[in-house]
Amino acid sequence: MRYLNTLLATVFLIILTGCGQDPAEVSEAGGADLILVNGRVYTLTWDEPGRDGTVMPDAPHGATGWHPDAEAIATRAGEILFAGSTRDAMEYQGENTRVIDLAGATVLPGLVDSHTHVLELGSKLNEVDLTDIPTEEEAVALVVEKAKSVPKGEWITGSGWDEGAWANRYPDKVLLSEAVPDHPVFLDSLHGFAAWANQLALDSGGITAESEVPVGGEMRLGDDGEPNGLFLNRATTMLDAILPPPSRETLINNFLMGLNQMAEDGYVAVHEAGVSTDAMSVLEQLEEENRLPIRVYAMLSLRDEPLIRKWVAKGPDADNDSMLVTRAVKAYYDGALGSRGARLIYDYEDQPGHRGVSGDGYGFDQSLNAAAMKAGFQVAIHAIGDAGNREALDILETVFNEEPATAKNRHRIEHAQVIHPDDIPRLGQLGVIASMEPPHAVEDKTWAEERLGPDRVLGAYAWRSLREADAALTFNSDNPGSDHSIFYGLHAAITRQDKNQQPEGGWYADQAMSSDEAIRGYTSWSAYASFREDDTGIIEAGRWADLTVLDVDPFVLADESPGDILNGRVLMTIVNGSVVYENL
Repeated sequence: MRYLNTLLATVFLIILTGCGQDPAEVSEAGGADLILVNGRVYTLTWDEPGRDGTVMPDAPHGATGWHPDAEAIATRAGEILFAGSTRDAMEYQGENTRVIDLAGATVLPGLVDSHTHVLELGSKLNEVDLTDIPTEEEAVALVVEKAKSVPKGEWITGSGWDEGAWANRYPDKVLLSEAVPDHPVFLDSLHGFAAWANQLALDSGGITAESEVPVGGEMRLGDDGEPNGLFLNRATTMLDAILPPPSRETLINNFLMGLNQMAEDGYVAVHEAGVSTDAMSVLEQLEEENRLPIRVYAMLSLRDEPLIRKWVAKGPDADNDSMLVTRAVKAYYDGALGSRGARLIYDYEDQPGHRGVSGDGYGFDQSLNAAAMKAGFQVAIHAIGDAGNREALDILETVFNEEPATAKNRHRIEHAQVIHPDDIPRLGQLGVIASMEPPHAVEDKTWAEERLGPDRVLGAYAWRSLREADAALTFNSDNPGSDHSIFYGLHAAITRQDKNQQPEGGWYADQAMSSDEAIRGYTSWSAYASFREDDTGIIEAGRWADLTVLDVDPFVLADESPGDILNGRVLMTIVNGSVVYENL
């Protein structure tokens, strides 16, 4: 059997060698720019796994498990010239070629995080980080420490406290106001569906019990009838509105910090979800100045009506190969499950009489959404609850019926978190992509069933059910709400376990992905979600030289010791043939 595997690998190398450009012609042109040798290269050129996760016969997989189907890659002028053996790759070497010995490191098609908030990620690097902080008291202590280095009167911001885990013990302004009386404080939650402020922040913004609360939001009141400092769902915009706007220089720096962090973490591209007018202007400037370190697929915010009207008038970008491409619109349809804002068909299991918020009650403009679709944009609708997902699908289908050409634009449901069994087949039937976050399943597992009950939870985070229904998937992090580490994402998708490898056997493990599926979720499937499947997502001559190099082999570890995936490191990120991050 080992002989058979070796023979198959050799056949792959011969096939791949035949796909490359003629080495002599390349040498005459100066040779390759970059050659990676002695690596474990997985090209993903084999057939996709079956809907049940079955490995296809042409995959580099046998009785002993997975093995790479190439060991070297040559690139020139931003494109892959060749993938195959080290010996054959070296024939592309020229006088100025950089040759990198990978010493057995693993190479994958460049990773894509298809739902990010990179601007917020950059901002978070300068804020109080409350991620994984378990209690209100510990969070306040971090703010107190931050206040020591901030002049009195200046705002202190932070983010990351978990609105889902804290839902039954939400904080208020009392302790925060007592501990930090001289600074207005705004603390955003992990997923942005709850916000927490002290009294000075409320005073600075003139927020009182008489303040108008947006439809679909809740401003909690204290025993005195005044705001208690906690804002849920759309009410969080009340605090957003009183924050001093960041300077353009700050926006630029935060974007670059976020994008460079993503490059350091192995991503060659991000789909930036919910881009506003100011953010779009900064991205356009960075592209014009050739300062974008990785590719950005911009998803315009439907909540920014002037921006959407402007783009509807001129239409989506027609190119794919620019560093900044704008052809999608991000819309919010309902709230989050953790804060009980997700719209459910039936009452919340742990809050009878309550079903969440959605639609125009959550600021969704259906006519503007339809206008964007008819102008040729891909729309990506945030939908969490089973009612939210059903209604979002109804909205898309209505426009498809009015103008059939709109059905071809690969529309997306962002999160697709809880779906009624009757609606799961509809995604495949309508050609709607389920854009999902593996980390959300393992982070929400401690309370999701409390919200949904034992029957409805079966349709939550249901990756396998969606695959079996012929729905297209793409995987992402929704950062900074979740850790965007590819190792965490892959581990969550493959094992349905958290970072502590709990629960044993995985949480509803029948919905887990194979290693092949999980890796495609961040590569070839994400390429499809941005109309780039002909340009990237697999390693093949003529495609973009976008590559990620890891110090672990997730294909092999998934079978042998999946917990070790969490210990992986990114060694190199290559975008358009240029090394944008290196830690060999």
